Amino acid sequence: MPVESALSSDGKNLTISISGRFDFEIVQEFRNAYAEHKNVNYIIDMRATEHMDSSALGMLLNMRKSLGDSAKISIINCRPQIKKILTISRFDKKFSLE
Repeated sequence: MPVESALSSDGKNLTISISGRFDFEIVQEFRNAYAEHKNVNYIIDMRATEHMDSSALGMLLNMRKSLGDSAKISIINCRPQIKKILTISRFDKKFSLE
């Protein structure tokens, strides 16, 4: 399964792990991963993400719009080429990149 989500035992952090390709094929899975959870810190773990395209950027922006500007969303464990895409696209202004 390309998208997996897990809520921390204290209920404060939702980790969404994406493996393989982060593209339009997983749009519904990605949306479902965070849709039911409110008032948590969102962590997108891209440790196993091999490829990301422009539709993934759109999905991240839709997530930000859906959750609001006050939601804490962190993107972690990016491969260098993915981090470069996020930085060039100025996603470091809307998300915490770690």
